[in-house]
Amino acid sequence: MSKLERLVHIVDEVPELDAVREAGGDLVMVLVLDGFLDAGNAAARAAQHLTDLSDGPVVATFDVDQLHDYRARRPAMTFARDHYEGYDAPRLVVRQLRDTGGTPYLLLSGPEPDNRWEAFCRAVREVVERLGVTRVVGIGSVPMAVPHTRPIALTPHANDPDLLTTVSPWRGELRIPSSAQALLEIRLGEWGHQAMGFVAHVPHYLAQMDYPLAAAVLLEQVEIAGRLTIDLSGLRAEAEDKEAEIAGYLTANEEVAEVVAALERQYDAFERAEQDGSSLLARDEPLPTGEEIGRQFEQFLAGLDGPQDQQGDTDQERD
Repeated sequence: MSKLERLVHIVDEVPELDAVREAGGDLVMVLVLDGFLDAGNAAARAAQHLTDLSDGPVVATFDVDQLHDYRARRPAMTFARDHYEGYDAPRLVVRQLRDTGGTPYLLLSGPEPDNRWEAFCRAVREVVERLGVTRVVGIGSVPMAVPHTRPIALTPHANDPDLLTTVSPWRGELRIPSSAQALLEIRLGEWGHQAMGFVAHVPHYLAQMDYPLAAAVLLEQVEIAGRLTIDLSGLRAEAEDKEAEIAGYLTANEEVAEVVAALERQYDAFERAEQDGSSLLARDEPLPTGEEIGRQFEQFLAGLDGPQDQQGDTDQERD
């Protein structure tokens, strides 16, 4: 048994996927790895929404013991009076799902590997080639200095420029921390497999809470890139409730509302400059400093969290 086979176990027979491959059809695999690119829990919430809609069978399982750093990310468990139980073991799996039209697709989700990234990429390659995946679509989200009252921007990326469905907002090159998900896209391209993805720009003051609107926006792009049909009505309802909650808090807290207004002015000035082809920075509307935003939104986040979370924050401050 090879090292690759020990790292991932793939179901030997999946009749529905075999039929797709034999017919020469497309099979999309959505990729969501927790732990890095997930501001506002947008990607994780999107993955959960997909499984809630169609909780299909597991067709591949990765050996998490070889990939996970348990001391850095300790799984939760339950202590019941006088004994331990309910260990939430991390799982990195590929599920077979169906969209609302009955089209099969795959979802690879779970914790981002803490080590053996190259081996993980080779294992995913085995999944792609064994199951006949024709395109991998990854999703993620990052915190940005943008207001929640403006449309969520996206950064598209792909290992083949012909796959891009939208224009990137970035110019030139950026040096950024790497991720297993990004490395996988590079490696799949080197091996001749299509891989692409989208990163949602989440308001940085909402990055630590669930932000379902970003999840919905990401899945809209998955629909387009993967030629799938996904029922987003429930997710959009969650997003409306969250927006109403945020709006109510801003109405009751003028100082926080002023910071959001400053971000709105900066955002609008940036958009005008882009349209006019002039400077991308507004000279008379500087962004609030990180220190200022941090002070204002400590109260903001505390107001949106539950009582238990607020107590936890208070304990941390005393420490």
